[in-house]
Amino acid sequence: MDTGGLDPKRMPRHVACVMDGNGRWATRRGLPRTEGHRAGEEALLDAAKGAVELGLEWFTVYAFSTENWRRPHSEVRFLLGVIADDLLTRRRDELHAMGVRILFAGRRDWRVPKWVLRRMDEAVELTRRNTGTTLTVAFNYGGRAEIVDAVRSLVAEGVKPSDVNERALRRHLYVQGMPDPDLFIRTSGEYRISNFLLWEIAYSELVFMDVLWPDFRREHLRQAVLEYQQRERRFGRTGEQRDQDGLPA
Repeated sequence: MDTGGLDPKRMPRHVACVMDGNGRWATRRGLPRTEGHRAGEEALLDAAKGAVELGLEWFTVYAFSTENWRRPHSEVRFLLGVIADDLLTRRRDELHAMGVRILFAGRRDWRVPKWVLRRMDEAVELTRRNTGTTLTVAFNYGGRAEIVDAVRSLVAEGVKPSDVNERALRRHLYVQGMPDPDLFIRTSGEYRISNFLLWEIAYSELVFMDVLWPDFRREHLRQAVLEYQQRERRFGRTGEQRDQDGLPA
C-alpha cells in the first residue's frame, strides 16, 4: 500500500470501523445477501493487512451486533459461519503469520453457539503472544450493553457509589488495556454510530465513507487516516492549550 502523504508522527494509535453495506452490495448485483457477507470477509482481511502495513497498534471492527440476532435465522447462521469458519479458521493462520493479535469484545451469553466460542478462544490463544496490530472483533456487541455490563460488574464487586468514576468503569469494559479509538470509520454512506463503542469514541474523529464494505480496501483505510491527519484535535482545549500540553493535532 502506498502510504505517501501520511505523516508517520501523526498516525492514529487505534482505528475502529463499522463494516456496513454487505446486503446492499449483494442486492445491487442480484445476489443473495449472504454473498455480500462473504465478500465482506475478503474486505476485512485486506483492511487488516492495511492496518499492519500502516503500523496501527489497534484495529477494531464491528462484526456482529446484539441487534443482529433479529435478522432471519438463515442469515444469522451464515454470518456465524463467516466469522467462525472463514475468519477464525481459514484466515487465522494468515493473520497469525502477520503478527496480528486477535481479541473479541462482546457478550458471551446463551445466544452464542458453543462451537463459535471455541473458534474464538482458539484464535485468541494462537495469537496471544503476537506483538503486531491487535485486531479486535466486536461480536455480539452493543455499546449500551457494554456500559450496562460494566456497571453490573462494579455493583457485583461492591464498589461504593462515591468510588464510581470513569477510571473505575473503564476497568470493567470488555477489553482491558484497549485505548480509545482516535479514528472511527463507517462505510456505505450512512451517518450513524449504531451503538458501537459508545463509551470509547467520546473524542474520536469520525469519518464516513460512501464505499460499501465489500469494496473497502487498504487504500480506503489510508484515505481515512489521511483525512484524520488533516483535522485538528483539541480534546476540549483551545489550539494553544493543546500545543502547550503536548497533545497530538
